[in-house]
Amino acid sequence: MKPTSRITIRDVAATAGVSVATVSKVLNARYGVSAATSAHVQAVIRELGYEASLVAQSLRNHKTNVIGILVADLEPFSTELLKGAAKAIKGTGYELVVYSAGGRTSDHAGWEQRYLSRLSGTLVDGAVLVTPTVVEVDFGQAVVAVDPHTGPTGLPTVDSDNLAGARTGVRHLLDLGHRRIALIGGRPDLESAKLREQGYCELRAAGIPVDPLLIQPGNYDADDSTAAARRLLESPDRPTALFAANDISAIAAIEVAVAMGLRVPEDLSVVGFDNVPEAALARPPLTTVEQPIHEMGHRAIDLLIQLMHGEQTHDTHIRLSTRLVVRQSTAPVGRGT
Repeated sequence: MKPTSRITIRDVAATAGVSVATVSKVLNARYGVSAATSAHVQAVIRELGYEASLVAQSLRNHKTNVIGILVADLEPFSTELLKGAAKAIKGTGYELVVYSAGGRTSDHAGWEQRYLSRLSGTLVDGAVLVTPTVVEVDFGQAVVAVDPHTGPTGLPTVDSDNLAGARTGVRHLLDLGHRRIALIGGRPDLESAKLREQGYCELRAAGIPVDPLLIQPGNYDADDSTAAARRLLESPDRPTALFAANDISAIAAIEVAVAMGLRVPEDLSVVGFDNVPEAALARPPLTTVEQPIHEMGHRAIDLLIQLMHGEQTHDTHIRLSTRLVVRQSTAPVGRGT
């Protein structure tokens, strides 16, 4: 055999000196094989590194014990969510397979449905969709959405309290005396982005009119947020503070400000949303609204497995709390004067 060729059940049988039927019985823990022969075959399986084909296993058993997690891209939010999912899967008997659309969501609308169509009935027993672009899917198996698309949906969902989180972030800036506060928004097709913008617009509750010129689209994307920050900070009447719909957008805004010769937080206070690891490593470290991303991944897997097992679930729409994490990117207004 070539070293790079796939090890088959026939290779195992030939190396062990037994029939393919015997290897199959060992793999499926069936009767009719002596303990010594079974131990020998298992040793050969380990030696050769044999793994049963997921497709063959699915056709034989009608299940793969594999859960798919579909993400638009492997950016900080989805990466942190995968850590929580990986922790949740331990001891369940399931394995995780991650599928990425590999790029900007705007270029891949409907990517989840295409991927699910490929996987349906052959490779996974259920799926978690992370920030999907759709509200309904045709899959035929259990599906849970994390940070769901805007609109009515029958999909079970896991998200955080985006509205309360945005209110907390903006209130922090108001308490520091800022009144000209800008927003770099998120993906307009996601419920999270709409709720974070709604929370921002409650500036009105503090008696501050919302200036449309201070609201710029960032799409949860670093490049779009860089352009948005530049438009805001090049304005003759630039903001003294900025609330970004995610940490990547906030960090991009800080980089633009520094490149323009502005000091953060003396000239511009910045608040993000997520609390991904990059937030604490930013210069200065980023004040942000933390959503429990690891827990979101954990709860999504827990809920999916319950649905896959046909268990009764009291709540198929899980919303988790957020909290403000204050670091060095915010300061009272006028501190730099």
